[in-house]
Amino acid sequence: MQYRYLGHSGLKISALSLGAWVTYGGQVGEDTALQCMTVAYDAGVNFFDNAEVYADGNAEVVMGNVIKKTGWKRSDLIISTKIFWGGQGPNDRGLSRKHIIEGTDASLERLQMDYVDLIFCHRPDIYTPIEETVWAMNQVINQGKAFYWGTSMWSAQQIMEAYAFARREHLMPPLMEQPQYNMFDRERVEKEYVRMYNEIGLGMTTWSPLANGILTGKYNDGLPEGTRVTLKGYEWLRDRFESDEVKRDIQKVRQMMPIVEELGCSMAQLALSWCLKNPDVSTVITGASRPEQVTENLGALDVVEKLDDDVMERLDEILDNKPEPAPDFR
Repeated sequence: MQYRYLGHSGLKISALSLGAWVTYGGQVGEDTALQCMTVAYDAGVNFFDNAEVYADGNAEVVMGNVIKKTGWKRSDLIISTKIFWGGQGPNDRGLSRKHIIEGTDASLERLQMDYVDLIFCHRPDIYTPIEETVWAMNQVINQGKAFYWGTSMWSAQQIMEAYAFARREHLMPPLMEQPQYNMFDRERVEKEYVRMYNEIGLGMTTWSPLANGILTGKYNDGLPEGTRVTLKGYEWLRDRFESDEVKRDIQKVRQMMPIVEELGCSMAQLALSWCLKNPDVSTVITGASRPEQVTENLGALDVVEKLDDDVMERLDEILDNKPEPAPDFR
């Protein structure tokens, strides 16, 4: 396993990590979660990602049960949760001080832990002042319920507003952002955030590296049964797969298959190694519904070194979406 620093912090995080989204407490049960997490842990994965909204909290219950059952040393693990969607009540959503404090306590109870290592604001809250959110996150940290806090799917402007306020008030600023990042979704990580990696030391814990499975190649010939696209509750995803945009993406995956064969890897491993190739990415969060998928994903670590300039140029030519650099008018 390779370990990278999370932004400019001293925290070392595994380059590949395992998340609970879609799977734990929903698509798979505790036994399968135990198998997947064990394979990952034995390979050196130390970061396991979760959120209060995943499977309506059941994903945290499953992960907490697994960690308790394995007896893994807590200090060897990096556990995260994300706060925003905690229920249907008028104060169960958003980033108010009330929900951040109460949502954190509820997550810790489900996880059966005294603290999480990372806590994220799952989305920006347009109704709550950023100042209130920053103060609340610092309260969580000061109470020892989390070590670092960050954001997920926030704009660069929102992150910088939170950072500036925290610095002005001598508070801990957001350390990391959790954006969607893959071959088809690059703009935010490779352009919008680029100045913040050095200026404020922002770390990246990216998600959806396989673009909802498109980058595995399993949809090249249609929508097979048993995939998340066919699951109840994911009708929105099936509708998206019928769009012209996704059809174009699948065509690009087909065009990348000769490169996959040359490198001697799977399409999923190519997609994951492409994300890992970006030095600004601290960790790539993967998902798995079977232990065999975890093993395959871990194989991406051996593919990164094969992505030389020639291969990257060929991939960029197929993808045709490399963000344009900022204009230089000098």
